[in-house]
Amino acid sequence: MDLIRISRRKWLVCGAAIFCTALTCGQTAAQTGRLAGQELRIGAIVPSSGPFAEWGRSNTVTLKMLEDEINASGGVEGAKVRIIVYDDASRPPQAANLVRRLAEDDKVLAIAGPLTSSTVEVAFPVANEMKVVAMSQASSKPGVAALNRPWGFRNTVDEMVLGRASVPFFKNAYNISTVAVIYDGKDANSVALGRKIMPSLMKENGIKVLNEENLLTFNTGDIDVSAQVTTLRSLNSDGIVVAADYSQAVTVLRELKRQGVIKPVIGGTPLIAAATLKAAPDIPIVAPATFFFAEKAEKGPMEKFAGSLLPLLRQTHGLPAEIEPSMYDANIYEIVSLYLDAVRKTDVTLKPDELGQDREKIRKFVETESFQGFGGRVSFSKDGEASKTFFIVVGKDGKWTEGARGCSGPGGKGC
Repeated sequence: MDLIRISRRKWLVCGAAIFCTALTCGQTAAQTGRLAGQELRIGAIVPSSGPFAEWGRSNTVTLKMLEDEINASGGVEGAKVRIIVYDDASRPPQAANLVRRLAEDDKVLAIAGPLTSSTVEVAFPVANEMKVVAMSQASSKPGVAALNRPWGFRNTVDEMVLGRASVPFFKNAYNISTVAVIYDGKDANSVALGRKIMPSLMKENGIKVLNEENLLTFNTGDIDVSAQVTTLRSLNSDGIVVAADYSQAVTVLRELKRQGVIKPVIGGTPLIAAATLKAAPDIPIVAPATFFFAEKAEKGPMEKFAGSLLPLLRQTHGLPAEIEPSMYDANIYEIVSLYLDAVRKTDVTLKPDELGQDREKIRKFVETESFQGFGGRVSFSKDGEASKTFFIVVGKDGKWTEGARGCSGPGGKGC
């Protein structure tokens, strides 16, 4: 994957359009629009409990912010927006049942979520059965959307695509010739990343995996990984692959710090979180992201979104005091904004007896139209995968900084 550099000025200009699309532009007279007096229902499935509860709860706050913004500006063509949010607790059977509930009982126009690859793998087939668009805000296990055409989409980037950019960056930035791998054996995305994606990409880039025949694992929820880290220390690799979401990775990072293993770490998108930075500030961490929070004087689309969301997150009970907007908040905001834009730009009627036709119009719009996301232009491939701007970021000393930028579109273009 070729990395590209985009001038800051160009990025701000092309990304700013999302605030017109998703917020107030053209909505001041919406009360007299063609859908006046109706309710526009969008469904969302997030893990507000369970191992990924922080992401799910922050997603819920994000969706409430978006709903309030739209309705305060007159709704969509006069229709009041209602986002119905359910908690799947990261349980695949529950996610599948919620897709059916949203489609049959709540009669939503489209669905944002589920979040994890494990839940997406069982929920997307139900979306196909119900003929309702479902789009994940976080799943990045390779091939999941392609197996669930034509109603399943992901507003994320495949971890293999991201790794083809992050691994060469990691190698060059830290002079890496050897790595050791540890991964969460209970999470589908982490298993794919740790067992297949990262080892193969390391080989492609001439990096030796020292424990290739004995990859280290731990399980979601483990609080003691001292034995695994002792093994990592004995291998004395140049760098370490930690394939886990941030809530589990912090246990590994803290133990690395405790045992004095200060080696550069690389992982996938789930590493991006404020908690990751706090776990071991001295350890440089490389990870890909489609959005990351950073305080900047120059306010572009990402900064404006984060600036609005941050105080809402930090005043929400049950979320960490230091929480920051995540890429999954940005992704789910984009997803629902896209659905609402589809309503504006097609002849969706919201009539109960035309719900099937309306859902089909949303699907065709998503398949064929592009939109302005926070990082640039976003469109979807025939496999339901997003072509969008991504960043290779470096976490150290309590902050994320951009190391490089790329595009997941064919040939690194289209973003």
